[in-house]
Amino acid sequence: MDFFLILIPIFGIFALGFIGQKKIGFDTKTISTMALYLMSPVLVFRTFYTTEFNLTYLYLALYTFLLCFSLIAVVYVIAFIRKYSVKETCGMILASSFMNNGNYGTPVVLLLFGATGLDYAIVLMVIQQLVMCTVGVYYAAKGSPEGDGVRSAIRAVQRMPMVYGAAFGLVLQAFHVELGSSITQAVDMVADSAIPTVMIVLGMQLAKISLKKFEKEKVSLSLVTKLAVSPAIAYILSLFLPVDDMVKQIMIIMAAMPTAANTTMYALQFNTEPEFVSSATLLSTTLSLATLPIIFMIVL
Repeated sequence: MDFFLILIPIFGIFALGFIGQKKIGFDTKTISTMALYLMSPVLVFRTFYTTEFNLTYLYLALYTFLLCFSLIAVVYVIAFIRKYSVKETCGMILASSFMNNGNYGTPVVLLLFGATGLDYAIVLMVIQQLVMCTVGVYYAAKGSPEGDGVRSAIRAVQRMPMVYGAAFGLVLQAFHVELGSSITQAVDMVADSAIPTVMIVLGMQLAKISLKKFEKEKVSLSLVTKLAVSPAIAYILSLFLPVDDMVKQIMIIMAAMPTAANTTMYALQFNTEPEFVSSATLLSTTLSLATLPIIFMIVL
């Protein structure tokens, strides 16, 4: 029952955006641009400014990148077999390779492992955000019909302010630069509102999905990759990393999380199959109610 209580506010925020889009109607791309370029960089800056890193975090970073690129490789194999276009392949990568370990995975880890596990979950969340705002943006831009392939994708990554927010936070922490109370308060206000805004945008985009355009085969392949293949790969990777058993359990559980909400924002921003990515996010989040308890029984 506690597990379902954690999900109530998550689905409540999705529903808020969904109802608002249905009843009022918004320019979702403008709102997602604001969240992507103004709010999320502040959240990343605060995390990198306040987190003290050690060797364990290096292993977590290595794990996150290996998991991401392993899932991307799986998608490329599927795309080759199914003869997907570049845009379709990039959409599959967005829907299958990035997990929602921020506003979903972190509360779950807190419930299962307490404050000790939460520290590792937060680090994984930060690293995952960095992966998404580089690798994720690269594939979102690469699949954009308005772009020119790899060159536009690289330019898009270079323009992502979250990367510079992370670097700025690390520099200030390294030189022990103290922020004033007024600046800290402003940073906290923006950072705290970033994730709910992204989730509301997801709900808005879900409200615009047409069942006539629902691609059952692609969504099914994405769901299997995200909810089953991902934790299996995470288990294999955890066998080779010198971390304790609790960290390995957290790594596998986080890998089993549904598609990240941020991917919908990227797909919308670059017009890379936003309806497909949104569908995968919605369905993977819903199905995780059934798949996550199974992962818990296997791992814990």
